[in-house]
Parts: sequence; C-alpha cells; structure tokens
Amino acid sequence: MRSSGILLPVASLPGRYGIGSFSKEAYKFIDFLKASGQKYWQILPLGPTGYGDSPYQSFSTFAGNPYFIDLDTLIEEGLLKKSEVNKFDFGDNSSYIDYEKIWLSRFKVLKIAYDRSDIAKNTKYKKFIKENAFWLDDYALYMAVKNSFGGVSFIEWDEDIRRRKPEAIKKYTKELSYEIGFYKFQQFKFNEQWNKLKAYANKNGIKIIGDIPIYVAFDSADTWANPELFKFDRNGLPTGVAGCPPDGFSATGQLWGNPLYNWKYHKETGYAWWIERIRNCYKLYDVIRIDHFRGFDEYYNIPYGDKTAEFGKWEKGPGISLFKTLKKELGEIDIIAEDLGFLTDSVLKLVKDTGYPGMKVLQFAFDSREDSDYLPHNYTSNCVVYTGTHDNDTIHGWYSDLSKKDRAFADEYLNNAGEDNDKLHWDYIRLAMSSVAKLCVIPIQDYLGLSKEARINTPSTLGNNWKWRLSDKALTKALSKEIKKVTKVYARL
Repeated sequence: MRSSGILLPVASLPGRYGIGSFSKEAYKFIDFLKASGQKYWQILPLGPTGYGDSPYQSFSTFAGNPYFIDLDTLIEEGLLKKSEVNKFDFGDNSSYIDYEKIWLSRFKVLKIAYDRSDIAKNTKYKKFIKENAFWLDDYALYMAVKNSFGGVSFIEWDEDIRRRKPEAIKKYTKELSYEIGFYKFQQFKFNEQWNKLKAYANKNGIKIIGDIPIYVAFDSADTWANPELFKFDRNGLPTGVAGCPPDGFSATGQLWGNPLYNWKYHKETGYAWWIERIRNCYKLYDVIRIDHFRGFDEYYNIPYGDKTAEFGKWEKGPGISLFKTLKKELGEIDIIAEDLGFLTDSVLKLVKDTGYPGMKVLQFAFDSREDSDYLPHNYTSNCVVYTGTHDNDTIHGWYSDLSKKDRAFADEYLNNAGEDNDKLHWDYIRLAMSSVAKLCVIPIQDYLGLSKEARINTPSTLGNNWKWRLSDKALTKALSKEIKKVTKVYARL
C-alpha cells in the first residue's frame, strides 16, 4: 500500500521552554499530519544527548531524553508552579535551540518536580523501574556517578568504579541514592508522556518511524556496564573505533569514535543484547530505521588513538544471522535499512535477504556523470524515498550548491525552470511522491520551501547542528490542504 509521512525531529517542534517536547504542539502536529493525509511521523533517536548535542551519540541506547518531558504537564500535575518555571532562562530565540541554556536550566526544573513528587510511593513508577531494571539501574547509576566526577567520561573516573568493582558499585549506589532516584524519575516521566503521545498518534492513524544508530556512544552506560559487548582490551579501552575510510568527500575519512561490537560474543549469547534493544525500540516506535545498515555486513575498524580514519580496515559483521535471530525471537520486524553511500555486492545481498526496504534520497540522484540508483526511474517498490534526510540540506539549499552540469541535468529531468521557479521544492516533492516507492517521507522544511537556515545537521561538523526549530505559525490550513492534495494525486492517501 502506498503511503507517505513527514520528517520532523521532536526537538524541532515549536513551543515554550527552548526546545520541542511532548507538549500540546506535538499533539497539534499529529493533528496536522492527519488533516494532511499522512500516515507516518519520522523522528530522530529519542536518547539523552550530551557534548555535541547529537541524538546519535547518546548516554544510553535505552533511555529517553529528559529535555522532551513537557513542563506544562508537570505544572498541571502540581509538580511545578508556572512562576518557578518562568524564572529559568531556556533561551530567547524561538527558531533555534540554545543547548547550553537548556543544559543549565532543565535539570534544575526537573529536580524541583522530583522533590515534590513523592514518586517512590507511586505504583506505576514501581512497576516501571522493575520492568526496566535491566538497563535503568545501570543508566541511573552511570549518570549519577558521571555528575559526581564533574561530567567527564567514565574513562576518567577512579579505577574502582570505572572497572565496576562490586565494592565501588555498592559504595556509589548508597552515596548517590538521591541522584539515582532523580534519573529514574526522569525516565518514568519521559516514558509516561511519550506513551501517551504515541497512543494519540496511533489512534489517529499515524505511525511513528524512529531512528536507532547502529553504534552506541563510547561515553555511555551501555559501554560502561557491558564492556564484554565491545572490542575492549584488558584495560577497558577500545582496540578499535568506528568510522568511514577516505573518499572523494573526505581525504582522511570520518572518525566517529564509537566502540565496535564484539560480534563473536554477541553470536555466542544468541544476540541477547540486540534482542532487548530492538524489543525496547518497538515499545517506542512502530517502525525502526536502522542507521548505517552496511555495518552489519562489513564495518570499518580504525585503531584506537588514531587522529584520522586513514589506517582502518574492513572486517566482517554478523550478516544475516542477526536478523534471522531477531525475526525468530520478535516475529516480523518493521525495519527500514539505511543503506546510503557506497554499497558492495554483499551489502546489497544482505538488504535483499532481510527483505527490508532501503532508502532513496533525491539529492543523491542528480550526478550528470552517471545513471544513479537514486533516480526514480531505477526504483523498485520496496524502498522509502526522501527528498532529503536530517543529514542533507533542504531542497532549496541543495539546489543552490549544485554544479552547473548537475543543475542542468536536474532541470532537464524534472522539466522545470530551476532557480527562477519559487515552487522548486514542490517539483521535487511531486517527483518523490510519484515514484513507485511504497513509502515517501518529506522533511517539513521542504514542504515549507525553506533554505539553508533550516538545515538540521551537516555531518562531520560541530557547533551549529540539531538546533533548527519550526515556527509556531508554519503549519497552516493552506499548507495542510496542499500536502493532502499532492498526496491524493499520487495515490498515497
């Protein structure tokens, strides 16, 4: 069945308190999706973020971002007073997130709510911490200890707690019991509010597409609590880290720095950790988009400590055995494979063998030198088409940077007037919508015809990413009507 959806990170929603959250604006966006004939809302990972603010570098693959807890809901519950919240500075630019101000204010506000909650007596809370103890205990302790050491990575902690010596775990659990409780409270409230929002979306015929990165952050509860899952040496340090080799875009490659999985151990344990990870994702999302899918076939291993990615080597991943195990344990899994970039025959075979739809991005299609797989006439139906993703510029921003030859090819392919056409974004939206791809996802920025100022992320850069926010006046009835019209024309209602 043909369908379509819109890509908008939760953080980019409009609203008070400096960052998008599970607020009334989130519910309004779901109403907008429904009125516009859409069936999917694609978001980015929901995990807690730290330095660099990237949702793809989270302190836990299981935890939720406390920034997304709606403060107005806490006010309605009597856990906060409006006057208390208004004393804090969350930033004064409604178009961009000021993460420093959020970091300095949000936890102080939530701590007031925690102190007032008497949460330990809440039966739903007791059930939540019991059912999620397998990750929540480690995460809450990790964050509490991390704060006690001034926020540094666990690699810089005292040796006893860094290496999780039993006496150290006992000592810190006792000494930091208040802070541990605070982090569990945050996760309970996140979970409570998200479940309510997701239920509202599902009730209105909207499914949530959620991202999970293939890797976890080195500075995370996952690596600290479960070092056996990763390629670590006897001193608890990585033997290698993730990245990409040098190519035409980067002479020294991309050094991501994530620890690599010990796939032999994962296979020996029946992929138990992955089963729990995906099972947890299915509580949060209806569809899972797995980032960097090619890493399951082969992954790039860069020696730990290298300053560039030049001297890494390719190694074999788990391949189809992981996905056969997931299917056996969890049943049919609704997954989108992020298979962008250079793909070998073995990667293509893996994607085909899983049966998961891959991704097609129009911005990758118009290379005048070759007939690209991303050109719509080359699609099969088992794919998801995008004008661009969170890592791309907007259509208008991308088009302005095209070379003369590529722009001429794009104009000829679409038979449009190029830069002189103020409806340029609609031409590309129509191209995506008209393709045979079973699902079409358009970033909200492209529906609004925005340019470079609305870009979410520029890979391999720091400082200006993950900040853009939607205007509270952007989602008009006229826009909704136009989206529904194009959705109907191409049989995606």
